[in-house]
Amino acid sequence: MDIEARKSELMSTYYFRHATKEFDSTKKISETDFNFILEAGRLSPSSGGNEPWKFVVVQSPEFRKELAPLVSGAVRSLPTSSHFVLILARKGLTFDSPYLFQQQTKVKGMPVEVYQSMQQAYAQFYEELHLTTERELLDWSSKQTYLAMGNMMTAAAHIGIDSCPIEGFDLDAVNELLAEKGLLGNDEFSLSVITAFGYRANEPKRSKTRRPMEEIAQFV
Repeated sequence: MDIEARKSELMSTYYFRHATKEFDSTKKISETDFNFILEAGRLSPSSGGNEPWKFVVVQSPEFRKELAPLVSGAVRSLPTSSHFVLILARKGLTFDSPYLFQQQTKVKGMPVEVYQSMQQAYAQFYEELHLTTERELLDWSSKQTYLAMGNMMTAAAHIGIDSCPIEGFDLDAVNELLAEKGLLGNDEFSLSVITAFGYRANEPKRSKTRRPMEEIAQFV
């Protein structure tokens, strides 16, 4: 496939995608296709390759019923979606945290002595980004979860599967429920964003609308 054909195919994917509020509950995403979507999330970029996320796929009808009163932005998508994903952000990801050490030396294969020699650079990086409080560290991780979510939604659209990003939820209440179910580890995670996947029940009422390029891109 030449480059123009590749560009056309990708643009078709973006034009296909829309925020699907209600799904056809009779249609389910195959295990193979959903693993493809999850893999797009797993391979997403993150600062330092730290992967500060966790994907909780809620398929249990009972669990969904418990979530229902806590996610006002998913009134139609929660009960109808094929797959409902809670994307969690890692908390307390300081430059000297055990997780970061394990991620860099075990997962990414950085020699321990190299990691140790970079501690001053890591500290400076955190200082320059004002990553000092628990809230700032969580916000930093949460920003990166949106990279994974965007890639998962694009991957889904690329194979004809719909999705909807969701921010309408009671954060404290959902976190409490997740903690009760042992899904936050040792208080290591917090809910960041939700994404529903499935097949649209209805076609969009209008074509995709966006501001013109000249209003949003500036070359200097």
